Amino acid sequence: MAEHAAESEVELPLAQAQGPLDVIADADALARAADRLRAGTGPVAVDAERANGFRYSSRAYLVQLHRRGAGTVLVDPTAIDDLSVLQEAIGGEEWIIHAASQDLPCLREVGLEPAQLFDTELGARLAGFERVGLAAVTERLVGLRLRKEHGASDWSTRPIPRAWLEYAALDVEVLPDARDALAAELEAQGKREIAEQEFAFALERRPKPAAAEPWRRLSGIHAIKDRRQLAVARELWLARDDLARSTDTAPGRLVPDRSLLAAAMADVDSKGRLAARKDFSGRASRAELDRWWSAIERGRATEDLPSLRVRSDEPPPPRFWRSRRPEADARLKAARAAVQAVADELSMPAENLLMPDTLRRVAWEPTPPTPEAVAEVLRERDARPWQVAATAQRIAAAFVEADQAEPDAPETAS
Repeated sequence: MAEHAAESEVELPLAQAQGPLDVIADADALARAADRLRAGTGPVAVDAERANGFRYSSRAYLVQLHRRGAGTVLVDPTAIDDLSVLQEAIGGEEWIIHAASQDLPCLREVGLEPAQLFDTELGARLAGFERVGLAAVTERLVGLRLRKEHGASDWSTRPIPRAWLEYAALDVEVLPDARDALAAELEAQGKREIAEQEFAFALERRPKPAAAEPWRRLSGIHAIKDRRQLAVARELWLARDDLARSTDTAPGRLVPDRSLLAAAMADVDSKGRLAARKDFSGRASRAELDRWWSAIERGRATEDLPSLRVRSDEPPPPRFWRSRRPEADARLKAARAAVQAVADELSMPAENLLMPDTLRRVAWEPTPPTPEAVAEVLRERDARPWQVAATAQRIAAAFVEADQAEPDAPETAS
């Protein structure tokens, strides 16, 4: 143990970018880069940098690619309208992406999509790594340290500083070696097929449809207990969203959620009193005062009052199950323990073995306690074949045990 601790404290060498670090911003340079990538060998490492927290959109402001024998390619997708030459060159190859669910949407937006995926972050979870960030995975599998200082930068900045480009290049340059080492680790653990199913699912999966009432995501909105105030909050959110979209600015940088909430709940009778409130802050709180006051007036005048609660077919939070449906509560507790036991056997997080929401659904619904019935519901909830094979029988057995146990008396209010 002491020897292992000593080894972990050894300072690893700092990774150095190979490059080239020139940002490609025209069609001719992109065509030459695509030829380079086409002539390379092995999978293509891909990453994208966004400007979350700075811009309204989640578009890619830099796309990085690396392939053995081809070097690194850095592309400015805001300067080139058509990236099809790049897609034609590498679209049929395996792409290595770290945390693909974050990057695939913005890559698809510019016309880039792989035929096959290897996700090093997801693979690290399946392998049971305690730390799965790119820096931690690189240290463990490649033996190099990565700089971490530019991950949350405003990548819409032009020109992009050279230090940022070095950081961005390393994000893809370490991936081929990390991928090979991780593939060997998954093979050694007997998880190659599991990983292949998960990577295929990650590639096929599409984002959930947009929420019908996205304004309800306003942080702290559950503190509002009055429908009129809720209408004001809705109008303020919509007004901010409209301004954020038109200026391509992250909404929270204009006026933070807490300020919108304070304005919605405050009983101010004029723009001046709104402007004087210390809890109504933000770079656009005073500059766009007319906009906010108009939104408040619309919310106060509307007859379209939103409901305080939204109907949903989702199961209620598990803390209410014991009083509402005690048999489902007993099933969930037993099934959680069974799934955790399987996860421990496989040395992976329980949420990667089976999504918590999927398990809640199976327990809440009147599912017959048989492996076949449980397996059918799991498949309906997008569980992969390996997950069904690993959990259906154990969950069914847990249901039988829970059904046969003496039910706990429901809690009553004191």
